[in-house]
Amino acid sequence: MNTKTEQDRVLIFDTTLRDGEQSPGATMTHEEKLELAALLEEMGVDIIEAGFPIASVGDFEAVSAIARQSDRSVICGLSRAAFTDIDRCWEAVKHARRARIHTFIGVSPTHRDITNLTMDAMVERIHATVTHARNLHDDIQWSPMDATRTERDFLCRVVETAIKAGATTINIPDTVGYTAPRESADLIRMLIERVPGADEVVFSTHCHNDLGMATANSLAAVEAGARQIECTINGLGERAGNTALEEVVMALRVRNDIMPYRTGIDTTRIMNLSRRVAAISGFAVQYNKAVVGKNAFLHESGIHQDGVLKNVETFEIMKPEDIGLVANNIAMGKHSGRAALRTKMRELGFELSDNQLNDVFVRFKALADRKKEIYDEDLIALMADTATNAEHDTIQVKRLRVVCGTEGPQEAELTLAIDGADHAVDATGDGPVDAAFNAVKMLFPHRARLQLYQVHAVTEGTDAQATVSVRMEEDGKIVTGQSSDTDTVVASVKAYVNALNKLIVRRQKTKPETADTP
Repeated sequence: MNTKTEQDRVLIFDTTLRDGEQSPGATMTHEEKLELAALLEEMGVDIIEAGFPIASVGDFEAVSAIARQSDRSVICGLSRAAFTDIDRCWEAVKHARRARIHTFIGVSPTHRDITNLTMDAMVERIHATVTHARNLHDDIQWSPMDATRTERDFLCRVVETAIKAGATTINIPDTVGYTAPRESADLIRMLIERVPGADEVVFSTHCHNDLGMATANSLAAVEAGARQIECTINGLGERAGNTALEEVVMALRVRNDIMPYRTGIDTTRIMNLSRRVAAISGFAVQYNKAVVGKNAFLHESGIHQDGVLKNVETFEIMKPEDIGLVANNIAMGKHSGRAALRTKMRELGFELSDNQLNDVFVRFKALADRKKEIYDEDLIALMADTATNAEHDTIQVKRLRVVCGTEGPQEAELTLAIDGADHAVDATGDGPVDAAFNAVKMLFPHRARLQLYQVHAVTEGTDAQATVSVRMEEDGKIVTGQSSDTDTVVASVKAYVNALNKLIVRRQKTKPETADTP
């Protein structure tokens, strides 16, 4: 049975690499997944859901690699209620120092209709598959998908079945973001009170944000007895996203007076992880996002500014340094050297090897020649741009010149290196970006459809870098490309080409269609 000390400890289960990656266009490369997994472990995440091993060879390999590199965190893989799925999951996670198998099945009336299973048949499947998983390993998590829309008596029955079959963690998913805080708490409380064996397992909560209540629902579940929260960095996830890790962790820290629970998260690493996930996924963090948004610690109102100057606690309930925001003590510019750049990048969470430092330093000097002031955000964008424009890419932007103005058509002269050979073309379009994209299509014909084109300034001023994100779809495959430059058109073309390079990689891989997940 759990002790009082264990009851006060809330486990953080991060599913950025699994549920977060299911956001359309948020697909991550093998190397990016390994990097994020390492950062999550350094931050103190208890359980990392590394992927869905049966989904594809790439997912299996990524989960296996993360399992092999793990040191402290439990590495978890997801599987459907099928022996083959569970076996594949175990093959991927078994290399971890601490491993977990997470299996699920949809239990609501809607999901039972889809699977064409009666209640009795579903109970039999749950018992058989959880037993199979427990015979492979002793750390088993089970989820009744769409639990919040399931009949309460049947939910109790299936949870009891999973516990008797050997599940050690019972996760209750609000798969479609349907529930509300009071109901979320009542559901956990009911299961703990009614289900035999409930005091021998950890109850977990997995909330989606369709109605904007994911964080509130998760915290309500904790107050009712749940001791694990499933969440993602920046709230990334399907549709409106998942519970945001940074929100629940900081809520438990700031309001420990009314929520006396603790986590093992090093909160000073939150900001760096937020930035990396935003850069890798291409999903920018909204300015007014709780905890990690750009405006979270900014004050424009005169009354607020005056209050903060006199006493920062007047209008701030958290310290910026609590989440890893550091004071900008080093002014970076064109006269800055390698040592200063290395120190600044370390402050921002980037440990650079000598070769990486040399590459970034060249780009930094080129940027400093074009901008008067270099801000932290510029350096972060520089790092992201370095990662997304690699020398080994099939397509590289060599030269771009555009002609624009009030009289059209606008023109673009573009040279691309494709498989090492330079190709040039002139194209026209409705604006310089359209002309440049048309030039890319002429040099590298493709069927990909542009779903999203988004531009935002990295910092203030007319010399600010522009970060451009594009989302493209080809034969059901969705990728996001991103790049930054002081020239918006250059950033646009590099982002477009970055997406095409990702599509080229994905063309070599096939990903079979999988069932919906919690």
